[in-house]
Amino acid sequence: MSATANETDQLATRILNRVEELILTAERETKPLEIDPFRSELFTLFVTANGAGYTREDADPDLSADGLCRALGARWELANAAKSAMESTGRMSADQMSRMRLLWSVMRMWMEWSYAWDRWAEFHQETP
Repeated sequence: MSATANETDQLATRILNRVEELILTAERETKPLEIDPFRSELFTLFVTANGAGYTREDADPDLSADGLCRALGARWELANAAKSAMESTGRMSADQMSRMRLLWSVMRMWMEWSYAWDRWAEFHQETP
C-alpha cells in the first residue's frame, strides 16, 4: 500500500520541523550539532528521510542536503537577510550568522551521510 501525497508531505514536514527544533535547541544551548544527542537525532532523521526517498535527486518533497538548506533558509529568511546585509552594512546579524553556521553544519553532515549511504554496497559486497 502506497502512502498518499498528504501522508508523504506530513512525514517530510515532521522531519523538517524536527531538524529545525534540533538546530534551534543547539543554538539556544550553544552546543555543536556534531556531538550527541544532536548528531544521533539528526542521523535518525536522515535515515527516515532517506528511507522515504526524500534525499534522492529530484525527490518531491526534497530533503536532500540542498533541499533541507533551501527549506530552512526560507523559513528563517536567510536569503533576504544576506541580500539586505550586502546592500547595507555588508554584515548579517549575529543571530542570522549563527543560524547560517548551524545550517551549514547540518548540511555538511547530511551530505556526508548521503555519500556514505549511496556507496555502502560498493564497499560491502561479498568477494568470490
